[in-house]
Amino acid sequence: MDFTLDSEHRMLQEMIRDFVEKEVKPRAAEVDREHKFPREAIEQMGPLGLLGLNVPEEWGGAGSDYLAAAILYEELGRGCGSTALTVEAHLSLGCAPFVYFGSDMLKEKFLTRLAAGEILGALALTEPGAGSDLKGGVRTKAEKVGDEWVLNGSKMWTTNASVAGVITFLVRTDPAGGSRSLSMIAVPTDAPGLIIHPAERKMGLNGCKTHAVTLEDVRVPLDYLVGEEGRGLHQALAILDGGRVGIGALSVGLAQAAFEEAVKYAKEREAFGGPIANLQAIQFKLADMSTMIDVARWAIYRAAWLKDQGLPFAREAAQAKLFATEMADKVCWEAIQIHGGYGYSAEFPVERIYRDNRLMLIGEGTSEINRLVIARHVLKS
Repeated sequence: MDFTLDSEHRMLQEMIRDFVEKEVKPRAAEVDREHKFPREAIEQMGPLGLLGLNVPEEWGGAGSDYLAAAILYEELGRGCGSTALTVEAHLSLGCAPFVYFGSDMLKEKFLTRLAAGEILGALALTEPGAGSDLKGGVRTKAEKVGDEWVLNGSKMWTTNASVAGVITFLVRTDPAGGSRSLSMIAVPTDAPGLIIHPAERKMGLNGCKTHAVTLEDVRVPLDYLVGEEGRGLHQALAILDGGRVGIGALSVGLAQAAFEEAVKYAKEREAFGGPIANLQAIQFKLADMSTMIDVARWAIYRAAWLKDQGLPFAREAAQAKLFATEMADKVCWEAIQIHGGYGYSAEFPVERIYRDNRLMLIGEGTSEINRLVIARHVLKS
């Protein structure tokens, strides 16, 4: 792999960075403080083609590759974690089921609107009793009644639920159980019986809306099945492989933002006769932070590149996500240390960035699950 971005990816990066500097980063503190959905920035991304960045052109997207998507998530994360996760959940989780598994009818009905930014998308996997254990823990069910699916159950931690136009649900379609008992079904958010509960109060990412969702005799046509019946678990795991690259890229962006704030503060803060950047203890911290960010970035790019080449990438995605998210946790922690008491204040960005990154070690595969994925690939090979 050539680890140099080509001119097309560099141009995309510059365009997104300019947009983030003007429209995303200046609103980040307000979005967090007021728990405000970043609607203005999100709405501007549709006409720019960013909300359908790696959706095929035939379905209204920009047709870019997954490396481009990783660049998008990183740059957005550098500006605002809430905005970045909203977009990542829309593209990696909301659009992906339709891109990879949806029928032409579903693509025409939902994917074209998702790609244009007319609606946002969401994916509902987790349940009150089923987080990492999707195979055995999913209780939400869908039954065939005439020419419709009837869905009943509940989901947790559904990102974008209240701002989405369609949610894809992982549901049990075969009560007998087993790996082929789950399926994915698309549900418009205006469907009768779909109840979206108030947004969760979270540690961070306050502008990114996350909800519990209840299904009470929700009816949708049989052809709203996404992919093959009984292949829902396999589809979900495949989607999560790509999502791990996205979350890892987002963490790289958060870490980069924290690092830049730390460098800026170290140059400005006077102590012991000069800027603290002159102190070797601070210099060593900055050196370690810079090194870890660069290593994580290239791990993410490599996993994205493998995916774009159609090569196996599940292990590399898990490795990149694990390293990038834990790296960002360390970098954000050190950025607070460099700021001293000010780092603990909400007046400085590093406090928010640290809180925003904490979810990345949990969402789309916890660090523990990613270690299991990596170990299984290592032992299998």
